[in-house]
Amino acid sequence: MRPLLLTLLLTLPSFGDVSGWLNWRGPLHSGVSLEEDLPGKLDPSAPLWTFDVHGAGTPVIADGLLYAFGYYGETGEATQESLTCLDAVTGELKWEARFSDYISDVVYNRYAIGAPIVDPATGNVYLQTSNGRCVGYTRDGKQLWEISLMEDYGRLTFPNGRSGSPAVFGDLVIFHCVTANWGATGPAADRFYAFDKMTGKLVWDSTPGIRPVDSSYAMPVFAKLEGHDVFYAGTGCGNIVCVDANTGKPLWRFQLSQGGVNSQILLDGDDRLIAVHGAENTDASTTGRLVCIKIPTTYPKEQIVLGKDAEIWRNEELCAFSSSPVLADGKVFSTVSTGTLECVDAKTGKTLWSEKLGHDQIHASPTWADGKLYVPMHDGSVHVVDVSGEKPVNLSKAELGANCLGAPAIWAGKIYVFSKEKLFCFGSKEGEYKDAPATAATPAGTEITALQVVPAEFVMKAGESVDFTVHGLDSNGRRVKEVTPEKWEVFVPPTALVKAQVDATWEGNTLKAGPDAKLSAGAFKVTVGGLSAITRGRVVAGMNYAEDFEGIELSMKNEFNPEEAVNFPPLPWLGARVKWYVLEKDGSKVLANRLDNILFQRTTNFFGATDMHDYVLEGDVMTDGTRRIMSTVGFVNQRYLIALVGNAQILEVSSNHERVKQSVKFPIKPNTWYRLKTRVKASPDGTGTVFAKAWPRGEEEPEAWTIEVPLTKAHPHGAPAVFAFSPQAQKRVYIDNIKLSPAD
Repeated sequence: MRPLLLTLLLTLPSFGDVSGWLNWRGPLHSGVSLEEDLPGKLDPSAPLWTFDVHGAGTPVIADGLLYAFGYYGETGEATQESLTCLDAVTGELKWEARFSDYISDVVYNRYAIGAPIVDPATGNVYLQTSNGRCVGYTRDGKQLWEISLMEDYGRLTFPNGRSGSPAVFGDLVIFHCVTANWGATGPAADRFYAFDKMTGKLVWDSTPGIRPVDSSYAMPVFAKLEGHDVFYAGTGCGNIVCVDANTGKPLWRFQLSQGGVNSQILLDGDDRLIAVHGAENTDASTTGRLVCIKIPTTYPKEQIVLGKDAEIWRNEELCAFSSSPVLADGKVFSTVSTGTLECVDAKTGKTLWSEKLGHDQIHASPTWADGKLYVPMHDGSVHVVDVSGEKPVNLSKAELGANCLGAPAIWAGKIYVFSKEKLFCFGSKEGEYKDAPATAATPAGTEITALQVVPAEFVMKAGESVDFTVHGLDSNGRRVKEVTPEKWEVFVPPTALVKAQVDATWEGNTLKAGPDAKLSAGAFKVTVGGLSAITRGRVVAGMNYAEDFEGIELSMKNEFNPEEAVNFPPLPWLGARVKWYVLEKDGSKVLANRLDNILFQRTTNFFGATDMHDYVLEGDVMTDGTRRIMSTVGFVNQRYLIALVGNAQILEVSSNHERVKQSVKFPIKPNTWYRLKTRVKASPDGTGTVFAKAWPRGEEEPEAWTIEVPLTKAHPHGAPAVFAFSPQAQKRVYIDNIKLSPAD
């Protein structure tokens, strides 16, 4: 291990005053522990302690505090994800934060498939929940900030619920997800978002791959490239990518598979990268492959695409969809989908041995320490395997009684393993954690060659303002110092399809939207000493917003129906331009969902601010169809979906469909306009009620609400949105005369 260890120590981000198993892959970001004399047997009947929280990931430990991403409850609103802080020695609860799901596709309690991460400099802990809520907390449980990637950046959700782990690098915390944002980032893509770890302001975003076919929850692995800080990761488009860690600039990509790459990569020295996947291969109809590629050793000016000639070797025998391999003693160890533990020579790619441990394997990954592998399996067993010799020796097998989906964490002589029922701690009460030696941070240069604006993207309502900071960067992308802007000006990219600008003005480094600011979006350029940088953002809907679409000129033709005059919905609506058109219907201009891509048969598009609450959202809605086939149309109000479901003839209220879902019968006729009115009331004690009513447009509004849904854990705020579901992309829905107003 020594040559590899030395290389990793020289390339990993520097450690601060905080010590421990700070990320799910340990001090080397590779699933390797540096501790010795660890137990060869785990006894589930006599653990050091257990804690009753469901989990499907890996806990992290910092200075004796353990942080676990888990969930409680099995049905309804009682099911909540959690960030739990325990005493790592005793299992005593220190503090806990809980999070209710909202507007996600997560099914079957596929929650907490991920891990928190601890900042080595401050001890702060960060987490992305299953539906894209990103949070930062201090070690004593004080929330630093919260970001809803779904409502602010158009993050998509998936039934598998996987979120993986964030990454911390310097002043940044980096999250990985698929988004359909606005403008240039409106089309769905696998992206990385880097936020300031203390403020939650966006520093950069990066789209290093191509169109995704899946989600990916691979965590970045950091290294150096010609003096630059970079990271490597798999993506939902089947690529391995290299990205500048300070600026987000994509550097190169390698197409590994035709599906998402979820497993974390391994660095073998400074010029070799090893990756595994479980999707269909790019050049064969087979699935799964372990590949070693040669890493470029020069920093490219523009992103390059590596070809097959970059491969050093490939092994066709390994198929691991989401289990991550381990590299130790010149060998790659990985569990594969068939439940086998594989050992591969890292230099040649040749399989050295295989050991059957279970019937199958999903998600869980091994951890290496002192010549042993601690290997959780999907069936709930945990194996301790001696891999120090030419052949494996299975030292013990512990049955934990529920599925294991994460990797073990190792700290101070203790082994921590999550099952879907509880968190286990095995090992010695006494013990001392062995960390990687501290490394000095690479200092920035003194010459400023580029600028960086923070936030790189902003959201504001009328009457609000945003403060900006401009950093001068050296030639390697590191921050030299804050600089004073000489000029802020409107910037319209030459390639922009819409020549738009934000309805706001500058006062020094503060951007202010007046009380009457209109819904708008655009970019600004800042200039300092001949250098410039760009920030972009939106003024979104607030109270008293109304939209009847009459002001939108139908200046385009539907490319799939040239006889239909159309235009895009308002630019600030997240992800709406590829999913909706504005067109003529029944003598007025209305919003209609596009049916040219079956991937968008179901869509939720936010147009307001995340912090909004106590508002009434209403509008006219209609579905195409016949008596037998119709679609679903509705609104999202404060993180609750209220929709007319044509095929079921109901008015339905839901959040996640398995958490909150109630309905009443409501007769829905195709090609008939209805007025839909919604309201959410959250009480100070955490309870609340969702109210909704619907009636044929043109008739008198009924006095009573059509449905009232009581809540035990109401969402206190949330952005407004439009919703459409056209099964098999067959029947369009229409929306008109949207109105947002304060609740009484």
